[in-house]
Amino acid sequence: MKEKITLLGNGNMAYALASGLVLHYDVEIVGRDKEKLQLFEEKLQTQITKTLYSDFNATNKTVILCVKPANITAMKTLISGEAKTLYSVLAGTSIEKLKLNIQAKNYVRAMPNLAANIGKSMTTLTGEITCKDEAIAIFSAIGATLWVSSQKELDIATALAGSGPAYLALIAEAFADGAVKQGLKRDDAMTLMRGLFLGFGEIIQKTHPALLKDAVMSPGGTTAAGYSAMEENGVRFGCMKAIEAAYKRATEL
Repeated sequence: MKEKITLLGNGNMAYALASGLVLHYDVEIVGRDKEKLQLFEEKLQTQITKTLYSDFNATNKTVILCVKPANITAMKTLISGEAKTLYSVLAGTSIEKLKLNIQAKNYVRAMPNLAANIGKSMTTLTGEITCKDEAIAIFSAIGATLWVSSQKELDIATALAGSGPAYLALIAEAFADGAVKQGLKRDDAMTLMRGLFLGFGEIIQKTHPALLKDAVMSPGGTTAAGYSAMEENGVRFGCMKAIEAAYKRATEL
């Protein structure tokens, strides 16, 4: 019999998590609207337990909090009972703030990303050390995991791995737009961009970025010309500032 995992919330992240977790766990989804819960199940194409907040009790359950950070205070009146372990995927929401709003024996913060729905999330974890093995087991169902020793490190990881898909999406779109600007058909540009990211994702697992760059860049060649243009236009600095801005925002939430 599969262990039960309860997801509070039925938005995009809850769906991404559920897509991976249903392969290994008995998933329960909790929300405010019965119709939305039904649509969630239909989209998932797998039968799950659907529960309204008014009928939910967290006592001794393993719960993953997937609501928006701004809604954390509403949980205080919605959730009754003391959960066994509360896993929170809320960006910038400290364990101290979680304790003020939801009762649980143990607390763990987790930061997956939307690649969870294809089993390729990079999830960072921190919290009660006695929950480390269970946390890694749960979130390994949706991809790779990394346990860090502090909430500060998790907030930095949020800026990199949590928000990172949005940054890469911007770069991917810009690359395709650049090829179209030079005269390539849009469909061909998109095909090439997707193939680029697919292969790069494999290579970067085994090769340091600097070594990969040096392997592609021949003296006076096309890559060197393009790389120089990126440096001149502040791409490297812009990426570093994006991580800084996202981390600062995480500490403000």
